[in-house]
Amino acid sequence: MRLARKIADMIWRDSAPARCLRRYASTGHAFAQSALGDMYRKGKLVLQNYADAAKWYRLAAEQGDAHAQFNLGACYTAGRGVPQDDAEAVKRYRLAAEQGGFARAVQSRRDVFERPRRSEGLITAYMWFDLSAARGTQAGAGSCRTIARQLSPHQVEQARTLAGAWKAARAPREGAAP
Repeated sequence: MRLARKIADMIWRDSAPARCLRRYASTGHAFAQSALGDMYRKGKLVLQNYADAAKWYRLAAEQGDAHAQFNLGACYTAGRGVPQDDAEAVKRYRLAAEQGGFARAVQSRRDVFERPRRSEGLITAYMWFDLSAARGTQAGAGSCRTIARQLSPHQVEQARTLAGAWKAARAPREGAAP
């Protein structure tokens, strides 16, 4: 079985798309690194390898790629290719949200915030979903309603205040040069 796997890996590694992506990824091209991470995560044109997927996602994430940042967070959530770490997953989802993968990062990972079932995590989750709902996503609004059932009215207001502060911190300053 091991020999067959090694032979299959050699064949897959020689595929033109994998070679091309690997060449661009090794020169530091973030999109290629993220795409190569996808290939390893899914086992497309290469043998599935979560450690390699996480490695390529990390390289792209370090360059500000929101897709890679999100997928690296997913690796930490599931413990695939990296040790399972909720704190690191939340950090990666937050960075993905800030880098433009906003709705996907916010909507898809409520479970990470809710896993500890602590009010602080739920307040943070509500804040992110409130921001998502403000952008018009129905899933964000629905998640807000679900989480609000587990929070006091004061905690909901606290989460909304955090969301407002987050938006204000990222809004263009009046009178600032474009």
